[in-house]
Amino acid sequence: MDPRNLQKQREPEEPRFLTFPHLPDDARLEDGRPALNKYSSTLTAGHNFPGAQAMLYGAGVPSREAMKTYPHVGIASVWWEGNPCNMHLLDLGKEIKKHVQNDNMLAWQYNTIGVSDGITMGGEGMRFSLQTREIIADSIETVTCAQHHDACIAIPGCDKNMPGVIMAFARHNRPSIMVYGGSIMPGYSKTLRKNINVSTCYESHGAYIYKNLKSATEGEFSPDEIMEDIEKNACPGAGACGGMYTANTMSTSIEGMIPTTPQLR
Repeated sequence: MDPRNLQKQREPEEPRFLTFPHLPDDARLEDGRPALNKYSSTLTAGHNFPGAQAMLYGAGVPSREAMKTYPHVGIASVWWEGNPCNMHLLDLGKEIKKHVQNDNMLAWQYNTIGVSDGITMGGEGMRFSLQTREIIADSIETVTCAQHHDACIAIPGCDKNMPGVIMAFARHNRPSIMVYGGSIMPGYSKTLRKNINVSTCYESHGAYIYKNLKSATEGEFSPDEIMEDIEKNACPGAGACGGMYTANTMSTSIEGMIPTTPQLR
């Protein structure tokens, strides 16, 4: 075989993406306003998709005007209970939805899943962490494209959440913004007499294993009492792990890359 032909066979193909029918960038509504329903108009203009319109009315579209002119905005929160980084994102999404609706847009809230690195650290559960990045990206891309959303507001909170939502933005290529759920407040340890965070748990565990864990006043508390105090108070509420770990470093980096909001604290 001619080596030149072999090289040609190995050349990667151009990436292929689904193309969706949409309005021109300069399209306008009858009253002259810019048409922001660039993609959703495929379903809502005319009567080509009566079933889709019936379902949308059933889901809460309030009027014919809203059906024909309002853009559809997906609000994708990476919410689930059992993790401080993410447990407040559903409520944050509801607040965002109110403001989107106040601007004459249709806001559709949904969520995807994640894994807490802080909870799974050091155990078999960490085997399931990295793949959540792709699951998050797949989920947001799927809903955005299948539902013909015109824009996306993503609300991540934990480590793999940030790259997951950004990957989705790049795939569906529609107006998007990220709202980071913010960092947790510090905890306080009465046995160590200082502010602590989840990292203190890992450091103290090492000292505990090597029988070198001591309270602020030596001998005042036993190692088990110190560990229980740290475990109970390191994470006092909602928010991502309190340090420049993956969640906070990724969110800070993304602020310099794409439209996002300042970190919520």
